[in-house]
Amino acid sequence: MPQSGSAVDRDDTDRWSYYLDPEFYQRLIELARAWSDDWPPADPLMRSECEAVLAREARLIDEARFNEWLELFTDRCLYWVPITPGGGDPRTEVSHAFDDRRRMADRVYWLRTGLAFCQIPQSRTRRMITNLEVLDEPRSGRRLVRSNFVVHEFRAGVSRSYPGWYGHVLEHHREQWRIAIKQINLLDSEHGHENLTIIF
Repeated sequence: MPQSGSAVDRDDTDRWSYYLDPEFYQRLIELARAWSDDWPPADPLMRSECEAVLAREARLIDEARFNEWLELFTDRCLYWVPITPGGGDPRTEVSHAFDDRRRMADRVYWLRTGLAFCQIPQSRTRRMITNLEVLDEPRSGRRLVRSNFVVHEFRAGVSRSYPGWYGHVLEHHREQWRIAIKQINLLDSEHGHENLTIIF
């Protein structure tokens, strides 16, 4: 760990995760309420823009283009697979995955080594995304996107399906929408799972 006062780039979130602070956790608690609210119908163009982001993300994951997938996210991002249905409180409850930018980079590196035993052979996946809804927050520059999904996985002669719903928080950066938070809510999240090593 660098000594106090040394020249360190604290904005390099591949090395530091200081942004997961109490304020960030409080935002997650507030999001849990927003995900369960009824939203008004979204403008078709707005919905189409968000749909394009989710479709590109799905294709990059299914094609194992994980470095490009990581670039879809903001610098201060979160990839979260809660155990508690709907999210719960990550400060006091266990998650299947709770990855900041640094941990996401670690996950991508680990998958790309080809040496991860639980990914030999590598999973093949295809995902379907439907029922997309959008809540625009123009003052914050964010859009909340809620959708249903099914991820189909085939590995080592075994097929599995993982249904659930996504919660994406998109932020506008440099003329494009990027993912700030991705919450993956598995339908059977609180039950046992053998090998959740794929990216959802």
